[in-house]
Amino acid sequence: MNAFEIRGGRTLNGEITPQGAKNEALQVLCAALLTDERVTLTNVPDIIDVNTLIELLEDMGVKIERPAPNTVVLQAANITPEYFVTNAFKKKSGKLRGTVMLAGPLLARFNKAYIPQPGGDKIGRRRLDTHIRGFEKMGVDFVYDADNQMFSLDTNQLKGTRILMEEPSVTGTANLIMAATLAEGTTTIYNAACEPYVQQLCRMLISMGANITGVSSNLLTIEGVGKLRGCEHRLLADMIEVGSFIGLAAMTQSEITIKNVDAHQLGVIPDVFQRLGINLSIKGDDIYIPAREHYRIQKFIDGSILNVYDHPWPGFTPDLLSIVLVTATQAKGTVLVHQKMFESRLFFVDKLIEMGAQIVLCDPHRAVVIGLDKQVSLRGINMVSPDIRAGVALLIAALSATGKSTIQNIHQIDRGYERIDERLNALGADIKRINLT
Repeated sequence: MNAFEIRGGRTLNGEITPQGAKNEALQVLCAALLTDERVTLTNVPDIIDVNTLIELLEDMGVKIERPAPNTVVLQAANITPEYFVTNAFKKKSGKLRGTVMLAGPLLARFNKAYIPQPGGDKIGRRRLDTHIRGFEKMGVDFVYDADNQMFSLDTNQLKGTRILMEEPSVTGTANLIMAATLAEGTTTIYNAACEPYVQQLCRMLISMGANITGVSSNLLTIEGVGKLRGCEHRLLADMIEVGSFIGLAAMTQSEITIKNVDAHQLGVIPDVFQRLGINLSIKGDDIYIPAREHYRIQKFIDGSILNVYDHPWPGFTPDLLSIVLVTATQAKGTVLVHQKMFESRLFFVDKLIEMGAQIVLCDPHRAVVIGLDKQVSLRGINMVSPDIRAGVALLIAALSATGKSTIQNIHQIDRGYERIDERLNALGADIKRINLT
């Protein structure tokens, strides 16, 4: 079993470039199934979840080329429909949640698809109702195989329709958009997710010949077309890495420049970290964080305690609440972190408490953090990474702590962060990848 051994308390310095966006990669890779022509994707992160999806696409019959680092060329000219009922598909597709977005393109091109129960992080339930009910309105029938935990979907022809989504699900919106591009007639999706990654998917599909209007809003209109062509598409910088590096700089009192962040797509992320007292400036497409010994959490205008919570875009992304929480442990002041979407994402705070942080876990969704203001350092301990985002939050805590920490189950971190140990070591961190027998 691989683990990270971290010796904390070091000040970091230098420049770091975020990887391509993981969540966008899972969408646009699936979108390559909508055409039999070549699709070239650049700035693709070299991480476990993305590579697992690429392997699955290759097993399905998609021709894959990797002409350069972080570049993937896909051509879905010869898909094998029989593959979707094999045990190999069920096993591999159940490993990550991104495979759910295969359904839209497969229904659009082949009128048939299979969806496994979502895999990935153990952070709470991931309902498929938004996807399935939307497909039903487009003329899809489904059957659930309880023994294999697999949905089978089929249709004679996807039909354009009006869809009012009960929740602005990112993956649900992406799935329905991809299905609608080749459907007969016009589809409107209201209460659609409008995250930058969904916008990027729409722009990619438009470059392939899709007819989509309302991009960046929560009302999308898709006029179905007969065929889509190949394209070239570059992925955005991963906003979750950007936020992680901001928190890291503050926790380790480091001077760091984050390069090429696609600043215009970060939404309120810089503002939220500034409300934690972090001094940062956006210079062109870079973010500069100067070294500072202290940072003070702001209060609301009426003097009440700051509350940071997740909300559909353009609100604050839930993927960064773990980073906000750990960053607040060494700030001056108090903050309530409210994780609304998932019921298990705060269950890593026991490790932070063991490290010396002052945190009250109110319930599965809320935690109050009383910052130590650098008066007391966190101490290194042995811990286990429960999921991708909590794993990096624990890594940041370990880098700021006194002494040695060990993080096990770093497979979870590798699922979402490309060579994170190598890149942070280049800034002066001391992270070793070790094998625990």
